[in-house]
Amino acid sequence: MTSFTVDLNADFGEGFGAYSFGQDEALLPYVTSVNIACGWHAGDPHTMREAVARSIAAGVQIGAHPGLPDRLGFGRREMAISPQAAYDYTLYQVGALQAFVHAAGGQLAHVKPHGALYHMANSSREIAAAISRAIHTLDSKLLLYGQSGSLLLEAGHAEGLRVVSETFADRTYQPNGKLTPRSQPNAMLDQTESAIAQAISMVCRSKAMTADGGEAPVVADTICLHGDGLHAAQWAKAIREALETANVRIQPPSN
Repeated sequence: MTSFTVDLNADFGEGFGAYSFGQDEALLPYVTSVNIACGWHAGDPHTMREAVARSIAAGVQIGAHPGLPDRLGFGRREMAISPQAAYDYTLYQVGALQAFVHAAGGQLAHVKPHGALYHMANSSREIAAAISRAIHTLDSKLLLYGQSGSLLLEAGHAEGLRVVSETFADRTYQPNGKLTPRSQPNAMLDQTESAIAQAISMVCRSKAMTADGGEAPVVADTICLHGDGLHAAQWAKAIREALETANVRIQPPSN
């Protein structure tokens, strides 16, 4: 019997100051890697330190989640930045989180850009190359998480990084393998059964559901489990259990 392997990742530590965001603690038992906010779109030094400590205690792989300097928009609004700015922003934020991880006796394993920066790197070769170069300059052993079929994965591979192809259990896709924009109908899957079916199909068949009910090709090295939904933890638990029942091994890519 063919055995499949996938990582389950979640964005983590995206509160700041007196404010919390997402379901960090509830998601931890079901994921194998986390992407910790680095203080710009969310997070702060205290939140970063605490998120790192919780992640190490839970035994999950730690990644950096750098974003644009747009806390008011939660890093989800595109900004007109140069490739040099993308390089500097990435190096600055990943280096900051790496310091907290090293101070706690852990090892930073990967980088996954956040929000608008993630999508800008999927559509701009220059931005994708700058982000990849910053990661390679800091630590060439770091993994780069990027959307399946994206320019970011191409740029990371060209830079000599090991890349990890990311998919989404709660989103529909376009026929070309790109995500359906949230502004379009049927962009989100709102039923647990649909998300489970999509997760299994992406891992075992390399196919994702399109908004019109068809299928699109994807590569699922890792599946993102969003922590800001009302039923995020329940979905994460259900998806993990269903994948394990389907004989899928759940582990981080560094293993």
